[in-house]
Amino acid sequence: MAGHSQFKNIMHKKGKQDAIRSKLFSKLAREITVAAKMGMPDPNMNARLRAAVLAARAENMPKDNIERAIKKASGADAENYDEVRYEG
Repeated sequence: MAGHSQFKNIMHKKGKQDAIRSKLFSKLAREITVAAKMGMPDPNMNARLRAAVLAARAENMPKDNIERAIKKASGADAENYDEVRYEG
């Protein structure tokens, strides 16, 4: 049966799942970065950061990604993110 290989089926399924997971991890990393910039970069002293880290862990975000997002926020040359809400 041409065109029905198991690898191709896995590739398409995994690609779709990875795209969704990547989008979620980016959103969580952005929230961690904003929370760390608004307060202290220590989750024990910053309630919003602690909540963001717990949410990331609940979604199985790798520990390395969480630490990288916190370090990015504490760096001097980091971009400035502001929390903005749009209604509509």
